[in-house]
Amino acid sequence: MTTPLHISESESKDLLTLARCMAGDFSNYKQSCENPKNYAHIHVYFRPLPFEFFSGIGFYSEQVYDYDLWSPYRQGVHRLVECEDHIYVENYGLKDAFLYAGAARELDILKTITTDCIERRYYCAMIFKRDGDLFRGSVEPGNLCLIERNGCQTYLVSDVEITETTWVSLDRGMDINTHEQVWGSTFGPLRFEKRESFAHEVPAIL
Repeated sequence: MTTPLHISESESKDLLTLARCMAGDFSNYKQSCENPKNYAHIHVYFRPLPFEFFSGIGFYSEQVYDYDLWSPYRQGVHRLVECEDHIYVENYGLKDAFLYAGAARELDILKTITTDCIERRYYCAMIFKRDGDLFRGSVEPGNLCLIERNGCQTYLVSDVEITETTWVSLDRGMDINTHEQVWGSTFGPLRFEKRESFAHEVPAIL
């Protein structure tokens, strides 16, 4: 998907606002302390990439357990694209993800990621729309973002709410045949609070 030629100033402002909200180190420390049986302590990192990487705004992301920060269980690269009434966030996988573990915290590692290292995860984009002071996002429609888990083919259902200081997400894997949940939280969404902001690293595109 390419960027439309005619983007209003308000829509560009929304893209930058979303990017600055996303940029940070988020932790569900409070949630995990209150309910350690059901929620592990997790960090979600979204580190801005240089403008030159996508000729626009992009991120490298990691999700990692607090007790093992060098072994992320999920890594990705993301490109934000303006659309008429929403912001389309393309998702990319890393071909040798383990080589870049820790890149969200160590900029020397982040600099080693190039476009040759990534491959597009088609049908797995997130679509965000502004709703007052927050942004709501979900996987693009079609149930085609497929993930194999324990020999079972599932499709991803992901819902996210982002503000300047919070990130609330619920990811679930649904059986492609029965549509029953196979993996993901059964206790409700993960609730993260921003511990450190990287908003100053987001390229200015206006």
